[in-house]
Amino acid sequence: MDYKAFFDDVLKWIVQANQTAAKYGMDSEHFWDWVAESTAAVGKKYNDNKLVLKIMVTLIRWLEEVYENHRQAKLGA
Repeated sequence: MDYKAFFDDVLKWIVQANQTAAKYGMDSEHFWDWVAESTAAVGKKYNDNKLVLKIMVTLIRWLEEVYENHRQAKLGA
C-alpha cells in the first residue's frame, strides 16, 4: 500500500469535510451522507485495508465529537 498517497488522501478528505460542513452545516443530512459516501470510497480505493478503515472510522468519530460539542454549545448558549 502507498501510505504517502493514503495520508495525502486523508488530508484532502479533512479539507473537503470542513468545506462540506461549512457549506451545508454539520446538522444536515447532506453533510453526513457525504461523510458516509466519501469514507466508503476511500476504503474501497485502498481495498478495505484494515489500517485505512480504522483511520477513517476514527475520523468519523472525530466529526461526531465536533458535532456534539457544537450542539452542546448551542444548547448552553
